[in-house]
Parts: sequence; structure tokens; C-alpha cells
Amino acid sequence: MTRTESNVNGDRASIEVDEFLPHPPAKVWRALTEPDLLARWLMPNDFKPVVGHRFTFTTKPIPNVEFDGIIACEVLELDRERLLRISWAGGGLDTTVTWRLVSEGHGTRLFVEHAGFDLDDPAQTFAFHGMSSGWRSNVMRSLREVLDETV
Repeated sequence: MTRTESNVNGDRASIEVDEFLPHPPAKVWRALTEPDLLARWLMPNDFKPVVGHRFTFTTKPIPNVEFDGIIACEVLELDRERLLRISWAGGGLDTTVTWRLVSEGHGTRLFVEHAGFDLDDPAQTFAFHGMSSGWRSNVMRSLREVLDETV
């Protein structure tokens, strides 16, 4: 089950997802940090699980909002099998994404927060609404599929 919330604090908004995955934290961590697995459920990338590493995600451009399909990122914080926090900039966004893993029974509770949306900016509002449903429907479904297919 996925629970997604949109929170607004001050002038910034965040997308929060709470997802139980029937897989151990080590397996979920691999899906978050191995570039080939990450590409299968999120986007092609040149990710390395090293604090300070700068990398990019690439996806389909959206010309009507001046998004070229490139998301510039940096690994900000990393605690193996517990926490991954990255910067996420592109298409007018300057946000962060945090994945927090908590062991729960024989699985993992995954908390995702995509924070820093400026809802006074039309492009960021467009991204916020699109990504709110995207994290919940497409991204979490794709992550579950990759976890179910891998050892």
C-alpha cells in the first residue's frame, strides 16, 4: 500500500510517500543505489553511492515547461541500508529527494520525501502536481516490479 501526501510548509511544498515493500532493506538498498537497477525503475543515470558524487538522471524532455529531460543531482547524505538523500535540479526545480528505509517484519518501510517545491512558480507547481501522482503510481509500481524480479 502506498500513502502519498502533499505538505506545504511556509512557501515550500513536499511530496511524501510511505510504502511497505515485502523485501529486506539490503535488497531495497540495492535497487536505490545500483545504477542499472535504479535505471530500471526510475531513470537512466550515472549514480555512484558516494557522498558528494554529482550525477544526472535523463528522461523525456517536456518543451512546453522548458524541461530538457536532464536532472542534475548530487549525493548529499548516505547511511547504508537506512538513508539516501540527493539534490534534484532541472526544469526550474531545486529540490531534494530523501529515501529512508526502516526494517519492518520481513520487509522494509520506505519513506520518500521530495521536498522544496515553490508553489508560487507555475513550472514548479506543474512539476509538483505531476510528480505527486507519478511517485505514487508509476515510480513505486516500477520499484516493486524491479524488486520482485531481482534476487
